[in-house]
Amino acid sequence: MEQNILLSVMAIIIGFGLLVWGAERFVHGAAAIAKNFGVPPLIIGLTVVGIGTSAPEILISMVAAYEGNPALAVGNALGSNIANIALVLGITALVMPLTVKSETLRREYPIMFTVMLLALVLVMDGHLGQIDGLILISGLFVMLYWMIQTAKKQKRDPMEKEFEQEIPKISTQKAFLWFFIGLVLLIISSRGLVWGSVNIAKAAGISDLVIGLTIVAIGTSLPELAASIMSALKKEHDIAIGNIIGSNMFNMLVVFGIPGLMSPHIIDSAILERDFPFMIGLSIALFIMAYGFKKGEGRINRFEAGLLLGGYVTYMVVLYYTAL
Repeated sequence: MEQNILLSVMAIIIGFGLLVWGAERFVHGAAAIAKNFGVPPLIIGLTVVGIGTSAPEILISMVAAYEGNPALAVGNALGSNIANIALVLGITALVMPLTVKSETLRREYPIMFTVMLLALVLVMDGHLGQIDGLILISGLFVMLYWMIQTAKKQKRDPMEKEFEQEIPKISTQKAFLWFFIGLVLLIISSRGLVWGSVNIAKAAGISDLVIGLTIVAIGTSLPELAASIMSALKKEHDIAIGNIIGSNMFNMLVVFGIPGLMSPHIIDSAILERDFPFMIGLSIALFIMAYGFKKGEGRINRFEAGLLLGGYVTYMVVLYYTAL
């Protein structure tokens, strides 16, 4: 028993390491491939990079649903969104206060809210089914189409120059190599993480949902944390926040939709009573902080970063007491 727990912990630790590096290589290759085929930088940043940073959550959701653990996938989707706003942006803005100038991001806030509310409405009956999953995943294609059309019509956006600087300049052959290496690492690490997480949950007597909301969610948010901090230090504030908004939308449409499509199930009532309210509440807080109602630009300062981190600590405490 102890040996199995040790192996599970090792699988989680190694899995997280491979997951972070694999996601970075996957995005590196995918962005370079798109650039070499003539895709504009803003479209690459909003779509390819956005999906790429959510690749860990997507792969884990697929593996968990396929192996009969849909609650872990659902927990990963909601927990990652909560961690992205409260933990990732909180830490990032604590390191470097963030200023939002991009009109593209200002338009993405209401889209993010709409996606979250759509997911909430679909599961209000307490069931995440195939039709729900199909609607959410179909929403991904609608959102991607909207993003591409927006990028085409958009005049010079602050994010475009930032994305242009970040997209790697490598050969197509090398880009494909990194893309496939990253994809293989994501698949391997996802399977290891799900296996280790399920074993830990069973040994500790806690649910797959709680493991998904905590350990797995924090681990799969590590790529977003690394990307946001690096972007903030380079003064690419729009990308730092854009990564989070994009990731949260992809999480709700794909990561949350996959378990419904692959493994329909009755959801835990705590999802509606605890997790959705926290996620939506934090999203409203982000909107108020970063939208910039009067000045034309938003700003998340260190005090507000502390409030976001405090919100995450509060959520962890609530989760601990309600999961007992």
